[in-house]
Amino acid sequence: MRSKSFDGMRCSIAGTLDAMGDRWAVLILRDLHFGLSKFEEFRHSTGVTNATLSDRLRRLEEQALVERRLYQTSPERYEYVLTRKGRDTRLVILALLQVGDKWQVSGPDGPPVMFASAKTNAPVRLALIDAGTGEKVRTSEVVPKAGPGADDFVRWRLAHLR
Repeated sequence: MRSKSFDGMRCSIAGTLDAMGDRWAVLILRDLHFGLSKFEEFRHSTGVTNATLSDRLRRLEEQALVERRLYQTSPERYEYVLTRKGRDTRLVILALLQVGDKWQVSGPDGPPVMFASAKTNAPVRLALIDAGTGEKVRTSEVVPKAGPGADDFVRWRLAHLR
């Protein structure tokens, strides 16, 4: 069962969550980033039911995160590929992976998957970069500020920062 939509909420986080969907959709996006593309591959990887998988793929397509492409005509079979918008969800997937690895949510044996630079083969991690100077910024040094699209509710929320 899908929860209530965040339509009308002026929040980039809520909008991204709404587009990505629930935990099953996030796992499908994970698999797409890992190179899986076919219905049966997603079903096998996640263990999700056929009905739920069909629903989540349809929703990801409606949100323009994936595109369905015919790869076989007799019988008709489709694969799913990330759109440009869908490829941007890699940042969210990497952030979830990085937090999970830090807190060993998969167990004490170490990360089950690591991302590495294609050029150097060295592990990569997400970092915050000051847009003006290009220098790294610690998460403890980051504060939310009203943006050009802020409405009264966003300003109210920000006024309550501690």
